[in-house]
Amino acid sequence: MSEHLKRLVAPRAWHIAKKTKTFISKTAPGPHNGQALPIGVWLRDTMGFAQTLKEVKQILNERSVIVNGRPCRDPKMGIGIFDIIAIPKMGKYYRILLAKNGRLVAIEIDAEAAKSRLCKVQNKTIVAGGKTQVNLTYGANVLTEEACSPKDSLVLSLEPEQRFAVIEHFPYKEGNMAMVIGGRHSGKIGKILTITTVMGSTPNTVILEEVGTGTQFDTIDSYIYMVGRETPAIAEWGIEE
Repeated sequence: MSEHLKRLVAPRAWHIAKKTKTFISKTAPGPHNGQALPIGVWLRDTMGFAQTLKEVKQILNERSVIVNGRPCRDPKMGIGIFDIIAIPKMGKYYRILLAKNGRLVAIEIDAEAAKSRLCKVQNKTIVAGGKTQVNLTYGANVLTEEACSPKDSLVLSLEPEQRFAVIEHFPYKEGNMAMVIGGRHSGKIGKILTITTVMGSTPNTVILEEVGTGTQFDTIDSYIYMVGRETPAIAEWGIEE
């Protein structure tokens, strides 16, 4: 199987130049799906921190790039929505978000904001000892006493001494704030008005009221990512562009 793909068919969310060269790196298997942006492409094509893949590898081999609290050394590792990227030597910290045009964007944040990240709960199980294990969408498993359910979001600490400690919990329910991360409404943030459960294999329908415009729109529950409670958390977990 090829380790590259043609730039012309690269995911639109990457927002890269299509005709400068023929090929670009594929995303390696990891915490996100194949649509995730390789960290090497982000460093070189998006941010301009390197000019060539050789420079990217040198930066990563020096353990200069921290992704979600861990040094990253694989230029093909995928980064996705709500990932935290830190470059301490430059004093730069970024959160990956989704713009309303469906593109992945890096929003610069301060060092304090880079100490936590937002995660979506995929499911939960009861393990030995009666403890609750929460399984997150990017592959991590966390033991917690927080009363959370699938489709909720958790704010987790990235600090070494408190890694994966739950800081905040955003339940998936009517009246709370959510971001849409798929479909034609990608990037929109709104308050959940109604959640309609559909029998069978058809996805549940969610109706939201967009923040700012007040426009109502609908999507499916698998595209929902909780980003706040009754009041908008746009300043921290979303963008208004």
